[in-house]
Amino acid sequence: MRLFLCAAHLVAWAALPLFAHADTPATDSKAFGPPDRVLFWTPDQQRASYPNMDRIFLTREISRGDPKTHPAFPLPVALEDLSKVSFEVAGKRYTIADYLEHNHVAGLLVIHNGKIAYERYALGHTATSKWTSFSVAKSLTSMLVGAAIKDGYIKDVNDPVTDYLPVLKGTSYEGVTIRQVLQMSSGVGWNEDYTDPKSDVARIGAVAAQGGSLGLVKYMGALPRVAPAGSKFNYNTGETHLAGAIVRAAVGNNLSSYASQKIWSKFAMESNGFWMLADEYGAEHAGCCMSATLRDYGRIGLLALRKGVLADGTSVLPESWMKDATTPSPSMPGYGYQWWLVGPGDFGARGIFGQSIEIYEPQNIVIVTHGLWPNASNKELSEIRRAFHEAVRDTLSH
Repeated sequence: MRLFLCAAHLVAWAALPLFAHADTPATDSKAFGPPDRVLFWTPDQQRASYPNMDRIFLTREISRGDPKTHPAFPLPVALEDLSKVSFEVAGKRYTIADYLEHNHVAGLLVIHNGKIAYERYALGHTATSKWTSFSVAKSLTSMLVGAAIKDGYIKDVNDPVTDYLPVLKGTSYEGVTIRQVLQMSSGVGWNEDYTDPKSDVARIGAVAAQGGSLGLVKYMGALPRVAPAGSKFNYNTGETHLAGAIVRAAVGNNLSSYASQKIWSKFAMESNGFWMLADEYGAEHAGCCMSATLRDYGRIGLLALRKGVLADGTSVLPESWMKDATTPSPSMPGYGYQWWLVGPGDFGARGIFGQSIEIYEPQNIVIVTHGLWPNASNKELSEIRRAFHEAVRDTLSH
């Protein structure tokens, strides 16, 4: 079974103590799920844990800065009637109320023309809760790569990975470009089977816990080449961590601080966020587990929709970055630079257990979902979510 998630270090999480951020002990709670069982938390443990990941794992704050000098990017409320949203999947018709219940939705935000058209919280989630993202964080990492190019820290997306991570010279990543890492088409072998205790995804957690980010990079370098670079798509959370390592090496700072500098304090977000750390040495899970409020996830979607352009008209991304990032990869038409692609102007960030940011560029719509799916990956719920997104798009387009 393949789960498209960023939990490549779940094994490592069990080895880390409970902290509220990286240095402050937190009071344990019996309601929280055990750190080494994230994929198998009960619904009650999910409800208690997803808004409190900083009380369970090592994290680093993503500061939004002083609200007096960095006012939040405005999200005015202009509610629209979505009661008429209706769609059919597998012969069954759903309303928005049916969708919210059936898909275990904890938070739903619809932004249309830059305004909140619909906002709803349930299952203990609130407007101030900072919900975990799982693999939604991959798309944020992609934007940080773009920001590093804009700032001149990274020359070009076609640069060899080894220019920034020389420890990979002479390995299977020799000749692999940053673009190919972002597109998960390096051609380097990787097994993301979570049911196999010998898979890379099962082993890499212990590597990170013991050797930190450098140990992780070395592990990736020891993997075999199985296809020519750029020829084959293979979902690989380890490569998102390489993308994060490239940003850290190029910028000379951690991902949380750089995200704060380029996005959280500039766009700006309404609340501080935080990012889970992969190890005690302080490297973030580049492919996982950034946490923020529902509205701030909406702002991330708006930043992508606006192609990185801030409220003052300046941009934190290269002019063509989002266009390139949402162009189908040669080896996988449904994937770009850490963004899932459905059709022209229709792309999104997705994480396990029902987390997503869906963007409809032509209709100027962003839909954010926080979920509590009973399974990490669920084909039925994914199909229903997709149909719901399309129904919202069609309703707001008329």
